[in-house]
Amino acid sequence: VVTVENKTIISREKRDKMGHAHFAGGPHAEGEDSRGHGFDPAAQSRHASMAAAISDCQVLLVRGMGAGAYEFMRQAGIQPVVTDIANIEEAVQAYLAGELVDHTEKLH
Repeated sequence: VVTVENKTIISREKRDKMGHAHFAGGPHAEGEDSRGHGFDPAAQSRHASMAAAISDCQVLLVRGMGAGAYEFMRQAGIQPVVTDIANIEEAVQAYLAGELVDHTEKLH
């Protein structure tokens, strides 16, 4: 997590991220929602757990994400941006400059 003020990164912090490995063996329903994978109630519960760690963030820069998680973050008030920039410093600077492209075609 980076904190930005006046378009300058003022702090960096590592936070634990809930991910697929944390939910292995748990409910993982497929096809229960007409929108596809990641929108069923079990998936939304997983996404809520993931979002809890960043609930104070406004933007989420990612290299990959499922469509259900992307939509969940949007509804939670966190702007997800799928980028092809691997370096976080470069991605943040591109975002701050208004040059970061949201590659939603990479959603799975």
